[in-house]
Amino acid sequence: MTGATIIDGTAIAAALRREVAAEVAVLQRERGLTPGLAVVLVGEDPASQVYVRTKAKATREAGMLSFERKLPVNAPEAALLALIGEFGRRPDVHGILVQLPLPAHIDARKVIEAIDPAKDVDGFHPLNVGRLAGGAKALAPCTPTGCLILAKSVEPRLAGLEAVVIGRSNIVGKPVAQLLLNEHCTVTIAHSRTSDLPAVVRRADLVVAAVGRPEMVRGSWIKPGAIVIDVGIQRVAAPDGKTRLVGDVAFAEVAQVARAITPVPGGVGPMTVACLLRNTLDAARMGLDPTAPSRT
Repeated sequence: MTGATIIDGTAIAAALRREVAAEVAVLQRERGLTPGLAVVLVGEDPASQVYVRTKAKATREAGMLSFERKLPVNAPEAALLALIGEFGRRPDVHGILVQLPLPAHIDARKVIEAIDPAKDVDGFHPLNVGRLAGGAKALAPCTPTGCLILAKSVEPRLAGLEAVVIGRSNIVGKPVAQLLLNEHCTVTIAHSRTSDLPAVVRRADLVVAAVGRPEMVRGSWIKPGAIVIDVGIQRVAAPDGKTRLVGDVAFAEVAQVARAITPVPGGVGPMTVACLLRNTLDAARMGLDPTAPSRT
């Protein structure tokens, strides 16, 4: 038996998706507007194909319009940029997402910067990154937003907590740290070069592990009663010769010490798609009224 509360990301994400669907229905009824999400996939990466299908299915289930476009792996960068421009001009498209990673010959930074910031539902455009850092209205990245929602499901008021984010990526580590700062946490970003990483993590009331190393965070690293959000997901060999999914956290150990912990799978993963839908809804609303408040 574990001592920690298991944070059910699947259930929380399902509730958020129902909430979004209800709000989409109101928007359709009262304003005659159906939010639309365009997802672009370049190449045949199996994992990316699964992600795109999942996003498209969830979009339709929420009552939104789904526009899916696939380009061959050898498609020139110019073709992708032209497609992004096309979606940017379309009034029925309120959110644009280009599935990452991209083939090596395409400059991901150039692609991200080509997306209209008002339709940047991934929250990666430099303008949205800067707005988030400045505490202004912005479309925030989906996975970090999901982490915040999961943490607040345990502790609605995060102000004053000491938070440690393990990982400094532009996709998760840095934006989740900014979101936590906006919640008035005291935030440390730790990484592979942090001196005495276990001691740094042990200070934290809230740990967000987003480093991409299987079961790196051990039970001895965790402050008793801490909240632990595990962003990692990797497939590793199991004792029976098969494979299993694990996160960045040694779940069985940490669950004996923590107050609450997200499982892998079924924790952060489902929240990413749910937050993508919410961002698309918010983008559609801001298109009608630029002064409408964002969720960040």
